Amino acid sequence: MKYPELIYFGSIAENLAQFDCIIDVRSPAEFAEDHIPGAINCPVLSNEERIQVGTMYKQVGSFEAKRLGAGLVAMNIGRHLATQFQQQGKSWRPLIYCWRGGNRSGSMAFIFSKIGWPVAQLQGGYKAYRQHVNLSISELANAAQWKVLCGTTGSGKSRLLNTLTSLGEQVLDLEQLAQHRGSVLGDIPTEKQPSQKMFESRIWNVLKNADHERTIYVEAESKKVGNLRVPETIMSKIRESPCISISMPMSERVNLLMEDYAHFVQDPQQLNQQLNFLSHLHGNEKINFWKKQALDGNIANVVQSLLEEHYDPAYTKSIARNFSKFNQAQQISQASLSNADFELSAKKIISHG
Repeated sequence: MKYPELIYFGSIAENLAQFDCIIDVRSPAEFAEDHIPGAINCPVLSNEERIQVGTMYKQVGSFEAKRLGAGLVAMNIGRHLATQFQQQGKSWRPLIYCWRGGNRSGSMAFIFSKIGWPVAQLQGGYKAYRQHVNLSISELANAAQWKVLCGTTGSGKSRLLNTLTSLGEQVLDLEQLAQHRGSVLGDIPTEKQPSQKMFESRIWNVLKNADHERTIYVEAESKKVGNLRVPETIMSKIRESPCISISMPMSERVNLLMEDYAHFVQDPQQLNQQLNFLSHLHGNEKINFWKKQALDGNIANVVQSLLEEHYDPAYTKSIARNFSKFNQAQQISQASLSNADFELSAKKIISHG
């Protein structure tokens, strides 16, 4: 009798590409919280069905719950076979996993193996994957060669990371992965931050694919990016790594922030709501003054005041305290917001070695 091959995640972590498809059979809610990078969601139980089976297990009994669950799982696998996988040939090789490598993934993997596909089932399921991520992030962070882009708010660090990426350099963009710009005003209205687990999965995926013989560029961050915590080992490593100090004229910094935070320009009331979070630092009189300026259309003045009175003093204190090699940093003067100037700065960074 043909059975699925059982695979341990640690044995395939560096070579997930050997599979034609990675299938997460957990419920959509579980998948949305986190999943193996590149996986697709083909649930054998919907969110509602999973609750229904779990409730029956607690209130009626395990046999009745398994009987109900088996019928639902069979029906859902049949639907996936008739739609998602209808055109797959006999050599197609999927990897299937669920929460712990039990009945949900086992059911689909067994049926796929009986069809004749060379299917693999992840031993220990998503739980084993998470254990691997938790252990290996520290190892990957310690093995990496880091360089840290430092600079005051609005000095173009994120854009410079993007330019380095376009020139073929390795980058860990924590703000992009966290879907947040990293300050009290950093919420992106069109994007919801991922879960902490998803954030860590994204970091792991970048680091595992990196060449650790080459530099990885990262932006100087605090311990949290929005609501998400940067893994402690990564924070420790980047705070002790060589720094690159980016500077830009104040007028260009204001222009950059006006571009990046266009939603505040278009709706000053959003900005004013966020300014409330700074009242304990600057007092209600100053906050109310900034709010009035914003509503009067003088947002550029508000931005410059925030830089001069809030962000720059906080940066000066934090950078000297937390980044041990900042005093030896390579100095980069970014002249303007033009692509040509960002490319010139990136090439200076790369050539510095």
